[in-house]
Formats: sequence, structure tokens, C-alpha cells
Amino acid sequence: MSENKTTLTDAVHDLLRKAIIEQALKPGMRLPEDTVGEQFGVSRTIVRHALVRLEHEGLVVTRRNRGAFVAEPSRDEAQHVFEVRRCLENDVIRILCERMPPSGYDRLEAHVRQEEAVKGKDGPVSIRLAGEFHVLLAELTGNPVLTRYVSEIVLRCSLIMSLYARSHSSDCAVDEHSQIIDAIRAGDAPRAIEIMEHHLGAVAGRAEFSAPPDSIQFILSHYGKELAQ
Repeated sequence: MSENKTTLTDAVHDLLRKAIIEQALKPGMRLPEDTVGEQFGVSRTIVRHALVRLEHEGLVVTRRNRGAFVAEPSRDEAQHVFEVRRCLENDVIRILCERMPPSGYDRLEAHVRQEEAVKGKDGPVSIRLAGEFHVLLAELTGNPVLTRYVSEIVLRCSLIMSLYARSHSSDCAVDEHSQIIDAIRAGDAPRAIEIMEHHLGAVAGRAEFSAPPDSIQFILSHYGKELAQ
């Protein structure tokens, strides 16, 4: 692929990913190559390459003879993703308590200021910034493999939350991000991990992972009671 095509593919990939993370593109929404290409002024080939990358990240699925769709993770998959995320982020905390690059705290505090600026004002941007804080933590470890896995898992969690979450509150997220930074600065890994566990638990707690009752018998049983009265 030429350098120009690679650059365009990167741009389309990043824009589609941003739209998914900010929940503008909803789970299950179809992504026709011609429509996406027309909106971004690029060829279907460019769009196809971008969609393949998104599929590798777990954000898009391709269905035979139907095209690409925003992924719809199952409840079991969602729970598994959150379990893996807790493990990965706890390792990030341990590493940062041992070694933090000189500019690390400045970068983290600058990011939290961005979160503060949109708190209660712009839900989609707040959601994206909240996820990017965790990716920044991973980047500061200096471990590119760990960063890649955390980045992918955070993206998938954003998609999961758009499908299953009841609401998004940025207030607690920003406060806990600051507390995590303070604990890492103090070299207190157990405390930082405790805050992170509570933080991720609160995020997962907003998701309704238990399968809703969907049988016609259950749905109509409530109405049947009115007939019996």
C-alpha cells in the first residue's frame, strides 16, 4: 500500500474508532463501505482496510454477504473483557509505582485537566477522555506490548458500555483518576490498585450484564394480572 493510502487508512480508522468510542456509531449499526467512503472522500478500498483494522481491535464484525457492522459483544464476552482489564491495569499500576518517566505526572495531570474541562458538559468526549487516561497510564510504562493490550481492552470496554451501561458519570471518574495519580506518586501500589479496582468496579457496575427476561410469557404476565382484576 502506498504511503498516501496508508495515511488515509489511518485517518479513516481513527475517525471511525472515535465515532464508536463516543457512541455516535451504535453497536449493531451497519457500516457500508460506499457510504463511509463518500462521507470521508476516500475510496472503498481505503475504507475496507480501515474496517479490517477495526475488526482486529474487536470494534467491528464482518458478516458474510452483509458487510461490516459495529460489534455487539455478548454479555459473557463483556464480563470476560472486564476481568482481563482489571488484571492488565493492576500490572500497569505496579510498574508505574516502580518507574515513572520524568514527564509522566505532568502528562497525567494535564489529561485530568482536560477531563475536568468537559465534566458534565460533553458526555461523548468525557467518555473518550476517560478511556484515554487509562491508555496514557499504560503508555507511561514504556512497554509497547502492554500498551497495545490495554488500548484494545479499553476500546472494547467503551463499546461494551455503549451497549449495556445505564448511564455515564464523569464526576467520580475524574476524582478517582486524580487519586490514582497521587497514590502512584507516593509509591503506594496497594492503595493505587485499591482505587483502580473500585474505579473499574464502578464502571462495570453501570452495565447490566445479567440477561433481561425476554420471553413473551414473562412480558405478558404483568398485563395478564390486569385482566384478572
